[in-house]
Amino acid sequence: MVTTPRETASKAFEKATRRVEKYFKKANSLNLQTTGSRSVEAWFLGPRAENADLLKELILQAIESQAKWRTSYFPEDPAHITEEIKNSPDYQQAVELLKESYDELLKRLKKSVPFFSLRYQGHMGWDTTIPSVIGYFAGMLYNSNNVAFEGSTVTTKLEIEVGDDLCRMLGYHVPLNESETDELRAWGHITCGGTVANIEAIWSARNLKFYPIALKQALLNDQTLRTVADQIKINAYSASSLTWTEAQFINLDSWQLLNLKVDDILGLSTQITEKLVSQGIEEGKASSILSSALSNYSVQDLGIQEFSRRYLQDIAPPVFFVPGSKHYSFPKAAAVLGIGAAHMIDVEVDEHARMRLEPIESRSDQDGLKGYSLREDLEYCLKHRIPVYTVVAVIGTTEESAVDPLKQILALREEFSQKGLQFTVHADAAWGGYFASLLRTDADFGLKSPRDAAPPISTLSPYVEEQFAALPQADSITIDPHKSGYIPYPAGALCYRNSAMRNLVTFVAPYIFHGEAEPTIGIYGIEGSKPGAAAAAVYLSHRIIRPTKDGYGRILGQALYSGDKLYARLLCMAREEDPFTIVPLTIIPNSIPGNTEAERIEFIRQRIDGKTNEEIEQDEEAMTALKEIGTDLNIIIYAFNFKINGQLNTSLKNANLLNKRYYENLSIDEDDDLNNYPMIVSTTDFTTEAYGAYFMEHYKQRLGVTGEANEPITVIRTVVQDPWKTETAEGSFIDEIEAIIRESVLKVIEDIQDEIE
Repeated sequence: MVTTPRETASKAFEKATRRVEKYFKKANSLNLQTTGSRSVEAWFLGPRAENADLLKELILQAIESQAKWRTSYFPEDPAHITEEIKNSPDYQQAVELLKESYDELLKRLKKSVPFFSLRYQGHMGWDTTIPSVIGYFAGMLYNSNNVAFEGSTVTTKLEIEVGDDLCRMLGYHVPLNESETDELRAWGHITCGGTVANIEAIWSARNLKFYPIALKQALLNDQTLRTVADQIKINAYSASSLTWTEAQFINLDSWQLLNLKVDDILGLSTQITEKLVSQGIEEGKASSILSSALSNYSVQDLGIQEFSRRYLQDIAPPVFFVPGSKHYSFPKAAAVLGIGAAHMIDVEVDEHARMRLEPIESRSDQDGLKGYSLREDLEYCLKHRIPVYTVVAVIGTTEESAVDPLKQILALREEFSQKGLQFTVHADAAWGGYFASLLRTDADFGLKSPRDAAPPISTLSPYVEEQFAALPQADSITIDPHKSGYIPYPAGALCYRNSAMRNLVTFVAPYIFHGEAEPTIGIYGIEGSKPGAAAAAVYLSHRIIRPTKDGYGRILGQALYSGDKLYARLLCMAREEDPFTIVPLTIIPNSIPGNTEAERIEFIRQRIDGKTNEEIEQDEEAMTALKEIGTDLNIIIYAFNFKINGQLNTSLKNANLLNKRYYENLSIDEDDDLNNYPMIVSTTDFTTEAYGAYFMEHYKQRLGVTGEANEPITVIRTVVQDPWKTETAEGSFIDEIEAIIRESVLKVIEDIQDEIE
C-alpha cells in the first residue's frame, strides 16, 4: 500500500515525539562540569536571576551614593521637599499615580523578548553584564551629556579612557605613557551604535579623499598660505616613472591628489603649520589661518555638488566597495553623505559569505563596474580613472558571522598603491570586534595579571585569527560594546588608527595628535547630545571584565564553544529515516578526518557531538577538529529541506515555505504569551543581487533545490551569545534545543502538505 505524504509526515512526527521525550530525559540526567572560569557567573544577572540579590545591593548603593552627593553639596542650603509636602493630598496622589503607572509599565515590559534565556536563539542580544548595568544606572543618575566637557566633567574622561581601551583591544597603538611620540596615536569614541559609527567612517573617508584638492586651492589662493606653498612636499605616484616619489604638492594634478596615502594626507596640516610657525606665526594662530582658508574650498563647506562642479569635472564620481553581506548602514551613509547608493558597489561573496577577492571567471570590460570580485572592481577603477573612497571589510557579518579576508584586502591595497590607486580600508567590526580580546593579555594594557590566564575554552580559527591580527592596519574600525561587549544600548564606537582622521569630520584642519586628548569630544562625529551613562557602562564593564583573554575572552571563548557544539548538533541530528535535512551555511573543512562529507559528519557525530565537554578536551584530535568547525564567530545560519516518501524536495519555493513557517512558529508576535514559545529564532533571506550568483547556486546545490535566479533563499539564523549552553545544572541545553527543533520542523512539515507545489 502506498502511503501519502501526509501519512509519512504524521508517522515521522509520532516517532520523533518519542525521540524528543528521550532527549529531554537525557538532558536532565547529565551533569557536566564547566572547564571555564567561575568568574563569568559573577558578571551576569543570570538566566534565572540567580544574582538578583547582588544586583539589588549594587543598585541601592548607587542611589545612596547619589543621595549623599546631593546632601553634601552646600549642606547649609535649604531642603525643599519637606515632610509637610510629603503628607499633602496632592503629593500623595502623585506618588500613587507614579506607583500605579510604574507597576503597569513593569507588567508591559514582561512581554519583551527574553534575551537572557538559553532558549533565545534569535538576534544579537543576550544578557548585559552586571558592571555595565550598574555603571549605566549610576551614570544615568548624574544625567551627564558627553557632547561638551562642561556638561560631563567625569563621563567625558571616562569616554576617553574607554576609547583608548577599545583601540588597544583592537591592536591600535595607544602609548601606555603619553610622553611616547614615536608612533601615530590611535583614538576612539563612543557613538549610539554601529550605524552612526559606520556613517562617520565613510564620512571621514570621503572628506579625506577630497582634502588634498581643497588644500591645494587654499595654498594657491590664501595670501598667508601662499608664502609657504612652494615648500610643501609629499610622496605622489608618477605616471611617467611608475613610482612613488617626493613631489611639490601644489604641482600635483587632480588624479594624483585623489590618490595620496592616508598618513601623508593627514600630515599635510602639521607640515603647513610648522612652516608658518617658522615664519614667526604663533602655532594656534597658524592652525586657525589654515582652517579658515580651507573653509572656502572644502567639501564640508561647499557641499559635494558645488565641490564636484568646481574641481572634479574631469574626474569620474568616486565609489566605495562593500561586501554583499554588508550592514544596511552603508547605503544609509551613501545617501546621507551625498555619495549616492549607486556609487556604493556590492562585491560578490564566496561560498563562505566572505567578500570575494579574486575572479571565478573572466569578465568583459563591457560589463562595467558591477561588483564582481574586488580585484576586478579595482582594476576597472584604475583603468577608467574612478577614485575609490574606501573598501569595507566586515569582521563578523550580522547575518552569517562571516569574517572578510582583511589581510588579503590590505595586500590588494598595497598592490594597487604601486599602480597609483589609493583608498582607505574600514573594518566594520561592530559584531566581531570584541573577539579580539581572545588575542590580548593584561600585558597589552600595561597590567600585571594576578595569575597565568588560562586559554579560552574555544579559540578563533587560524583563518579568523589571521584577519584579527591585521586589524591594526585598517584605517578605521567600528565596534559595538552593546553587541558582543554585552553592554546596554546605546553603546557603539568608532576607532581611528591615526587620530588626526577624527578632525576630518569637524571644521578644523586635521592635525597629528600625540599628547592627551582635549576634554571636549562631542565635536567629533555625527551626534550632538549623548548619554555619559553609556561611557560609564563601558568603562565599568571593562574595568571588571578586562578586554583580554582572561576577561571578555572567557565569555566569548565559552560562547564560541557553545556555538561550535550547536553547529555540530545541527550537522548530525538529521538521520536517514527523518523526513527532513538540515544544511548549515558553514561548510565542513577538509581538515576534519574523513574522505567524504558523510565520513566527516560521522567523525563529528562520534567524537564531538556525542561526547561531553570533558571527553572532548581529553581527545586531542577532537579538540583540534572542534576549533576548525563552525562559523567564523558565533552566528549560525541553516536551512531545512524535506523529504516525501524518502525523496528530497527539489523546489526552492517549497523549501522556503518550510523555513518561513518554521520561523513563524518560533518567533514572537505582539502581545503573545512568551511561554507559548519553547525557543525563539530569527530569519533572513539571501538574494542574488547582494550575494552574487555563485554563492546562491552553491548553497542551493547543497540544499538539493533549484529555483529562479532572482528567487531568494530563506534561512534560519541563530545567535549563540550565552556562555553556558553546553553545561547547566541539568546538563547540556543543546539536547533540549534539538528536541524543540525536531518537534517544530516535523509539525511544520505536516502542516504545509496541502500547500506544497
